[in-house]
Amino acid sequence: MTKTINLTLKVWRQKGPEHKGHLETYRADHISTDMSFLEMIDIVNDNLTLDGDDPIAFDHDCREGICGMCGTVVNGRAHGPEKETTLCQLHMRHFSDGDTIVIEPWRSRAFKIIKDLVVDRSALDKIIAAGGYISVNTGGAPDGNSILIPQDIAELAMDAAACIGCGACVASCPNASAMLFIGAKISQLALLPQGKPEAAGRALSMVREMDRLGFGNCTNEKECEAECPKEISITNIARMNREYFKAGYFFSKK
Repeated sequence: MTKTINLTLKVWRQKGPEHKGHLETYRADHISTDMSFLEMIDIVNDNLTLDGDDPIAFDHDCREGICGMCGTVVNGRAHGPEKETTLCQLHMRHFSDGDTIVIEPWRSRAFKIIKDLVVDRSALDKIIAAGGYISVNTGGAPDGNSILIPQDIAELAMDAAACIGCGACVASCPNASAMLFIGAKISQLALLPQGKPEAAGRALSMVREMDRLGFGNCTNEKECEAECPKEISITNIARMNREYFKAGYFFSKK
């Protein structure tokens, strides 16, 4: 028999970026523990709609733990209490009957609240546009063995490339820093031969764009690593710092 639980939700409601937000209390009754967290919000929204109230606005897309758009802060934890789990993959069996759950949006100067739990995370896209890419000639796909890469380096690059850009690192950091995100994006390219020609300019441009957008700096609190659904290591921040300092030295000699 499917188990059901009754919950009290305290959800951040905000009409728009220029409005003052507040926590609103809702009941979520007879929630199946087989449901995902987003399915639970869907049920609450169905009831709100039937009552003629405005449903809770929240972001989502794939609901497969791949895109990270679903991120909110649940009881003070980005994506909720489970490690290596995006919010859409968090199931209600991890909560108990009678629990009170507080649901809030990502908090950062660079992430403007659009409505309720929906935030504008385009600042991360601007950081990528500043240098998170390589410039190559288009054409047919090159042979996979044309550039030989040691297995340990390839695995480090793939670990960094696992970052889905959800912004949990920013939301969990007391300084609202984006350095784990940037560190991962810089690392995945700096480790590979294809990324080395533009490595210096990339590091300088991405870090400067991060500062311009109002993200904070890293003070090694490690909340970002703890809350990252893909377990991106803070060693990538150390690699980013090395790339940044090398780039500063490189351009100072020109």
